Amino acid sequence: MKSVIRTLAAATAGLLLASAGAAQAASYPDKPVTVIVPFVPGGSSDITARAVTPGLSQQLKQNFVVENKPGANGAIGAQALARSAPDGYTMMVGSIGTFSINQALYQNLSYNPSKDFTYLTMAVRNPNVLVAAPKFPANNVAELVAYAKANPGAVSYASSGTGSSDHLSAVLFRQKTGTTGVDVPYRGGAAAISDLMGNQVNVSFQNLGAVLTHIKAGKLKALATTGDARIPELPDVPTMAQAGLQDMVVYSWQGFAVPAGTPKPVVEQLSNALRKTLREKQVQETLHGLGFEVVANSPADFTAFQQGEVKRWQDVIAKSGIKME
Repeated sequence: MKSVIRTLAAATAGLLLASAGAAQAASYPDKPVTVIVPFVPGGSSDITARAVTPGLSQQLKQNFVVENKPGANGAIGAQALARSAPDGYTMMVGSIGTFSINQALYQNLSYNPSKDFTYLTMAVRNPNVLVAAPKFPANNVAELVAYAKANPGAVSYASSGTGSSDHLSAVLFRQKTGTTGVDVPYRGGAAAISDLMGNQVNVSFQNLGAVLTHIKAGKLKALATTGDARIPELPDVPTMAQAGLQDMVVYSWQGFAVPAGTPKPVVEQLSNALRKTLREKQVQETLHGLGFEVVANSPADFTAFQQGEVKRWQDVIAKSGIKME
């Protein structure tokens, strides 16, 4: 008899929770929604947020307000999201670093990307481009590998910072080719690109949008891209696979998440609104013009991808011996 009562009580509780979630979704949103960007204004996450929020406001008839919370490679903003009420009124657009690399990189991370968030959609992605300084002797991947093997430890790899996707792309490249080199981290991609164009460093894996104009102007040499297909903007530049290096597909990406525990109806409502907005012609034109490829996948697909990215970069970082507190 007691077991029957417990079963009925559990079922009743489940129905009450479901009813509460449905009721919340029916009235959601009835106040402004905060969209955290865990980086300074002007970066990829910020651009993505500001491209999408007007459409969200129009669809859901409520203000979506972007709030920049930079610091600690995105950890300050991500921690703020993790500690927010799971009610759909706080969401975040974060990067490959915020949602995947940080979990593998930092030993004492203040949040857990795989446990603290519910993922809504991957908004955009773009490949990195392996670029070389104008005077560096290598003009393709094969020549770079040959030079690195003939000159162990001599090739300098500029990056926007330790643990960034461009830094780890270089680490992965050296692991795949059996070569060595020197990492030169900068405080942001702009400084790295400037020194690269000035021949102060040799090569770098940079985000497509950050170097495209310099490549077209002849100020940098594009050796290969890290996408799974050639990009229309650089039709003559091979992918890593086409250049002879397999398993070197790397994308920088931006995605949306809410705190774990957010009611499923609210998650679905937000995800649907995001994907619809991302598919609007004007939004796509804006993002494509900045070098982004719109993805707009489902919560399940984004979650599975995020978990795969964590595993991948855990393996790369463990093999390299990189450690950050």
